[in-house]
This record gives sequence, structure tokens and C-alpha cells, in this order.
Amino acid sequence: MTQTSASPNTPREKAIVLLSGGMDSCVCAALAVRDYDAAFLHVDYGQRTEARERRSFEAMADHYNVRRRMIVRNEALHQIGGSALTDESLAVPEDGIEEGTIPITYVPFRNAHFLAVAVSWAEVLGASKIIIGAVEQDSSGYPDCRASYYEAFNHLIAVGTRDVNIRIETPLIALKKAGIIRLGLELQAPFQLSWSCYQNSDEACGLCDSCRLRLRAFAEAGVADPVPYKTQ
Repeated sequence: MTQTSASPNTPREKAIVLLSGGMDSCVCAALAVRDYDAAFLHVDYGQRTEARERRSFEAMADHYNVRRRMIVRNEALHQIGGSALTDESLAVPEDGIEEGTIPITYVPFRNAHFLAVAVSWAEVLGASKIIIGAVEQDSSGYPDCRASYYEAFNHLIAVGTRDVNIRIETPLIALKKAGIIRLGLELQAPFQLSWSCYQNSDEACGLCDSCRLRLRAFAEAGVADPVPYKTQ
């Protein structure tokens, strides 16, 4: 996601970052503010840590002084349920996930909901890029985080929008989590403001799949995770 040099008076290309407040989207935010005129988009969807994630989003937007920001409320995903993130009767797994299975923390077709909002906003703003922190390798294995998914969605955008040029960018899709940490450190991404835990909002549990992936990534990168944990 490199940009060609431009005159200081040349308007920067606009990009929308889907910013959950997590580790991966934090790095995407750092890339976007470096390379584009960035706008930040956050979706509340009734997830367990909704308020905590929203605080991270606001803190990152403040950190980067991004004025164009939007928080959208999606009621459908919570009503539909089927995920431990949106249905508190389903337990968040704390003992790891069997390889090759899609975990109960998968929110059915969630990223399509988020991307639909981002594409609509991009049309209005005149943004040409939508940046999302999807990771295919070294991740929880969610089907809407595959590179092929975003290739298909870009085709949908091409045939389903007016005469505009909007593309989804997935700059982290082929990276391992430790590589994402290293990239974030190079960019001075504010990891201390991010939140990844699936079930706690004060201290991260250290046991859910998201915490495990994050802790392992920081350990492999050789740096301490700046957020507090109950269990490590």
C-alpha cells in the first residue's frame, strides 16, 4: 500500500479504515494516516465488549487527530446471534480452538455488513480505498477473512456502485501476527490504545482465542504487550 510522491498542494487520496479498535485495525489505521487522507469507521453490533472497543476506536481517532469518523449501530447481528460474541448464552472458548474448525466466536457474515456501510460512505466521501485488517494466516480461521472473499467483494463493488473507483485493501492479509506487531512498531502504532479480548473490558482475559493470538504475537516479536491481563 505504497503511495507515489505528490506535491504538498495535491489533495491526498481518501481512504476509509474499518477500525474495530483491535490490534490489526490499529496497524491499518497507522498505515492509512501515513498514506492517505483517512476517515475512520466503527460498527457497534451488540458484541460483548462493545463499549470497550468503541473507547479504543475513539482513542485512536483522537491519537491521529482524525476528524472524519463515524460510529454505526448494527442491530441485525445481535438479533441473529449464532456467535459467542453476540449471544451471551454461548460461552467464549478458553481452551484453544481445534485446527481446521470455525470457532463459535465467528459472527456469521459479519464483515459483509461492515463493508457495505464502508462502501456507501466511500461513495459519498469520494474515497477510493477501504482498508480492513483481515488476516488469513495465523488467525482464528474466519471465512470472511480470506483473500478470495475480498477479491469477490471488490467485484461486487465494481458492478454495484455508480461510476466510481473503490477498492478494498487488505494490507495484513498474508502476514503472521508477529509480523503485524513488528510492522506496527515501525509505524509507532498505538497498541496501548487497542483492545482484542473477546469477553472482558477491564483486564484482558488472556484465555480467549483473540488474547492467545495477541499474546503469542507480542512474545514472538520480542516485546511486551502494553495492555493489562488477568491471566498470562
